[in-house]
Amino acid sequence: MAAKNTKNKSKGKEDKSVSTCSDLQCPIHGSVKLRGRTLVGIVESDKMSKTVVVSWTRRFFVKKYERYEMRRSKINAHNPDCISAKKGDIVKIIETRPLSKTKHFSVVEIIGKESKKEHLKTEEIEVQEAIQEAKDTAREQKKAADKKDKE
Repeated sequence: MAAKNTKNKSKGKEDKSVSTCSDLQCPIHGSVKLRGRTLVGIVESDKMSKTVVVSWTRRFFVKKYERYEMRRSKINAHNPDCISAKKGDIVKIIETRPLSKTKHFSVVEIIGKESKKEHLKTEEIEVQEAIQEAKDTAREQKKAADKKDKE
């Protein structure tokens, strides 16, 4: 039997960028393998060399107050030359082996850009939801008090 060729056939797009990307830690053109968690977040800072700070918000339930609070997570990720994400970009990052003391993720693709209008809209929506939730709980408490008075 003849041995099969196990190398992946690369497309025309990747061939052009191979010559421009000389980063050995690039997940697309280098030798770093991707594994583990996949996250989507916004680039907060791109001031470090080949590194970006990616953050995202999440809702955390506080048992004592029976409410949700917004918390933010931040991760340092490797930013290859071929991708070069900038501040404000929405990016997809995937876990890799440790690349340095603080970098365990690598940017794989840029999904889009965050506009200020979108950011303001999401904050406004969150505020409106919180106000509505407060109104609903007040109504429920009032109804419970009215039932108690009738009895």
